Amino acid sequence: MTATAAEDHAEIREEVRKLCARFPGEYWRELDRERGYPTEFVRALTEAGYLAALIPEEYGGAGLPLSAAAAILEEIQHSGGNAAACHAQMYIMGTILRHGSEEQKRRYLPKIASGELRLQAFGVTEPTSGTDTTALRTTARREGDKYIVNGQKIWTSRAEHSDLMLLLARTTPREQVKRKTEGLSTFIVDMRAALGKGLTIRPIRTMMNHNTTEVFFDNVEIPAENLVGEEGKGFRYILDGMNAERLLIAAECIGDAKWFIEKAVAYAKERVLFGRPIGQNQGVQFPIARAYAQMRAAEAIVHKGLRKFEAGENCGEEANMGKMLAAEASWAAGEACIQTHGGFGFAEEYDIERKFRETRLYQVAPISTNLILSYLGEHVLGLPRSY
Repeated sequence: MTATAAEDHAEIREEVRKLCARFPGEYWRELDRERGYPTEFVRALTEAGYLAALIPEEYGGAGLPLSAAAAILEEIQHSGGNAAACHAQMYIMGTILRHGSEEQKRRYLPKIASGELRLQAFGVTEPTSGTDTTALRTTARREGDKYIVNGQKIWTSRAEHSDLMLLLARTTPREQVKRKTEGLSTFIVDMRAALGKGLTIRPIRTMMNHNTTEVFFDNVEIPAENLVGEEGKGFRYILDGMNAERLLIAAECIGDAKWFIEKAVAYAKERVLFGRPIGQNQGVQFPIARAYAQMRAAEAIVHKGLRKFEAGENCGEEANMGKMLAAEASWAAGEACIQTHGGFGFAEEYDIERKFRETRLYQVAPISTNLILSYLGEHVLGLPRSY
């Protein structure tokens, strides 16, 4: 590692590695087979205070910067685990921190910090709108001191294992607003109260164990006091946290890439064929070296983005590039790792095929590579808007 990266929250990284050592490959493989949720792992992270890293101390959290959260997530992936079980809690709460009322912060944040409540579900994407968020059809209609929600969300991960959901719904019909980004509002949904009272959760089985679901709202009542910020400005609130989300996901991909590269290097040194280690062959060596270079380049961009975020500067360029490049680096490292191991790369006991499936997601979610390229084309290069 470079000196800068090695010194970046080194103490936190070391402690996270120690915690992850208690949850080896066997633990993750069993969960993968059963499509189970890593309850014990999430509990351990919570008890150690890592999931409350970004919550200010006055609300029971650690009050750490985004770079510390990135270090935590990176080390989980680097250790062979899967932070997707709980990473959303780190970036979802930013919306409440920045735009929630003081009463909402005091009601929810201390309980989230202690683990009494889980804020893991993010209700944005819908079957018909996909990444065209402003076209979502879920509605929230004000009736007295409550909102009535109707609609459907998809790819809502961890809904079955979360107490609270951050929901984006349309409060003003699209045809009644001047700009399509207006009229969307953000809510805190207490799923414990809503489940069975109009809220239905249906699991979706996918190629990796991501605990994702489809969520249906049928006249679900939400107290008006659970509206975050002002009605109609929810889209801006959601956008406000996307740079943080992309930087954190990028950190996870960097952790994955490091895991793959280390596995590939170790095996290439010890595996002997035709009287020589296979790592002596450039056909084996070069793909690993190239993946390493890709990972380091992505890491540098992500670290720059984290510095700008923490300085209060616009980091949209770095957050988007970092997420794209890190996702591509982790995939390239996974490819090199599987190819280096040959048939053994497909064997469950090596964990490579599991991590390979898991890291592929991040070229699609939480934002696709094509939309990142569109952002860079329009907002960085000044090209005409493509959609």
